[in-house]
Amino acid sequence: QRMAAIETPQFSPLYLKGSTGQGKTHLLHAIGHAFAANKPGARIFYCSAERFMIEFVQAMRSNEMIEFKSRLRGFDMLLVDDIQFIIGKSSTQEEFLHTIDALMSAGKRLVVAADRAPQALDGVEQRLLSRLSMGLVADIQPADIELRRKILEHRLARFNSTQVPADVIEFLARTINRNVRELVGGLNKLIAYAQLTGQPVSLQLAEEQLTDILSANRRRITIDEIQRTVCQFYRVDRTEMGSKRRARAVVRPRQVAMYLAKVLTPRSYPEIGRKFGGRDHSTVIHAVRLIEELRTRDADMDGDVRTLLRQLED
Repeated sequence: QRMAAIETPQFSPLYLKGSTGQGKTHLLHAIGHAFAANKPGARIFYCSAERFMIEFVQAMRSNEMIEFKSRLRGFDMLLVDDIQFIIGKSSTQEEFLHTIDALMSAGKRLVVAADRAPQALDGVEQRLLSRLSMGLVADIQPADIELRRKILEHRLARFNSTQVPADVIEFLARTINRNVRELVGGLNKLIAYAQLTGQPVSLQLAEEQLTDILSANRRRITIDEIQRTVCQFYRVDRTEMGSKRRARAVVRPRQVAMYLAKVLTPRSYPEIGRKFGGRDHSTVIHAVRLIEELRTRDADMDGDVRTLLRQLED
């Protein structure tokens, strides 16, 4: 609503930059709806850069350029998505430039969206690049966990017949963090599977059915990072990760670090052993199995591991 309400000419065109799945198209439509609400009767047109190009070529071939120009320039707001696809096409760029100039001189509104900043649009003529950069460039940041949680709760309201526990919502909001499209897609997939099979939605079901999405969203965590985090948590010196000391206060943190290394990294048992003072792979296997078993009967250990997982995955 705030973006749609901007009247200052210096802020036009409005350029929305965001990576794939961050909600650029949704925001474009929201701006259009808000503009229409603020200005009843306003003529608003949304199109992709590809559609602009196709209609331009068709108008050229059918000698209907006058009608094409008149129609586009008659709108009060023009919303153009995926502007990066207009790069490299000189005739289309030229016409788009003329469209921008005509809209701006008439006090009309133009909003464009792309997956990169104007300066990163290779193949765009300098004049067009200058026009796209002259207004307000808004960088769409990835949704934080609080916003991801609200998006899931809003989406969940559409599925009245399916109960999704709060811990599952929290799990999805925390782990699917690359973009909103994957977040909503993951929720839809989980609910669809639960409805088809008659199973209740649970953390276990989410982990089983969303393996591909969860794997793609997991940040690459290193063994060095795991060791550093575990040592800070248990307040032991980092050198103890590779030492030969057998004191319980040292051994247990070392075993937890080995367990986390196996859970959070693609490293093999021998590779993990080498990062812990050159220990044999059998030592790592023992540590992993021990921590797995302790988590099932020791609430304190399970709590420690959960806390460390949150610290490492955030």
